[in-house]
Amino acid sequence: MSYLRTLIRFAPHCTNHRRGPMRRLSGLMLAAAVVVALVVGCGGPAPAPTVPPTAKPAATQPTAVAQPTAAPQPTAKPPATKTLTLGFTASQTGSLNKESTAQIQGTRLWLDDLAKAGGIKLHDGTVVNFTLKFYDDESNKDRVQQLYTKLINDDKADFLISPYSSGLADAAAVIAEQNGKIMITAGAASDSTHMKGYKLIFQLYTPASRYLTGAFDLLAKLDPTAKKVAIVHENDKFSTDVCNAAKAYGEAKGYQIPLFEGYDSATTEFGPFINRIVSVKPDALMGGGHFQDGSTFTRQLFDKKAPLKLIAILVAPPEPAFAELGDAALGVIGPSQWEPLAKYTAESAKAAGLTWYGPSVADFVAAYKAKYNMDPSYHAAGGYAAGLILQRAIEQADSVDPAKVKAALDATDVLTFYGHVKFDTTDKAHGLQLGHDMVYIQWQKGSDGKLVKQVVWPAEGKSAEALYPLAR
Repeated sequence: MSYLRTLIRFAPHCTNHRRGPMRRLSGLMLAAAVVVALVVGCGGPAPAPTVPPTAKPAATQPTAVAQPTAAPQPTAKPPATKTLTLGFTASQTGSLNKESTAQIQGTRLWLDDLAKAGGIKLHDGTVVNFTLKFYDDESNKDRVQQLYTKLINDDKADFLISPYSSGLADAAAVIAEQNGKIMITAGAASDSTHMKGYKLIFQLYTPASRYLTGAFDLLAKLDPTAKKVAIVHENDKFSTDVCNAAKAYGEAKGYQIPLFEGYDSATTEFGPFINRIVSVKPDALMGGGHFQDGSTFTRQLFDKKAPLKLIAILVAPPEPAFAELGDAALGVIGPSQWEPLAKYTAESAKAAGLTWYGPSVADFVAAYKAKYNMDPSYHAAGGYAAGLILQRAIEQADSVDPAKVKAALDATDVLTFYGHVKFDTTDKAHGLQLGHDMVYIQWQKGSDGKLVKQVVWPAEGKSAEALYPLAR
């Protein structure tokens, strides 16, 4: 500022006083412009800052200690999810509809429970879930093969469950094996499917070769004098395999088989067969096939008052709907893959030296009743168990890689609500079920006069003594 005042004082001397006031004003303006130019252009000294008036010193305040700034926390990544497709066909129409529907319901309940549990959690943080993809096979083998090809090629199914029945499962097994897909056979008991060198087909049911053998053991226990057993069965793969094995077992035990016949799956009139049964005067009748034909056969045996001491029919008797036959159902025995009365528990697993896995029998039954408002049959239990065993294999493999999952299935030896599950791993019969055993139920009347199922064999698992002989 002093420099500027000097220039201003000097400015009048740089003008001609005789030129008047306007000249002096112009000179002053010129001098000011020169000063600005010099300051801006030549970087002159900056004006001294104004010093504020001196204030009384404030009381000393404690020095604040700077707190370190917290490092931003990394945002946790959500777990990776992988949704796999579980493919199968189901007989939503056709003669196998009843059993197939129950199997689907069991599988859907397993999927519900898996979702509630948050999926299958792998060690790398991946969460595995499933979605179901299935088609109506119309109980037709040719359609089964077409649809399993579609499931694999078009729908990109990661794993497979078999359709219900040995014949349809056998047709599906070819396609699964050829395409390198693991398939759990949830509703098929045929031994022969596992004698073809397959490595990716795993059976849950007790094999057909052991399906009716317990009925001969029960008869021997109930009546050592009984010697003649007629066998009349449906002419399909499952029933034929079962009855061929039963015939061989019975004959080995010293029984006579005076009648061994098959009938077409579409049969609805059993009169001619019943006449031939009565004519050979057997102590017992064994056979049947599936729910539709087995129920009709049973009702007509009752209507014609066939004089038999014991009747053991495949598939139909364990179904809750069999009780709709009324008195015709009373006393009829059926082999069952599973029953709500079964005593499989974590404690029994420990006693047997096995690992327990999955829900209890009571929990499965309660959940099924809550969802479907009916009691579960063994077909429903098998559908649930198929998903459960695949789930455990993925957990044990800690991977969804098919080779690792197959290795885990090969190593399976576990007790579940459905029973013992263990697979044959030999080249001769790979995937055949080794651990699971049948139970035999009989329809009896409870204290209220209503029909109820009771387990009558094996002896260590029975819930009631068998009714014998039949009163007809």
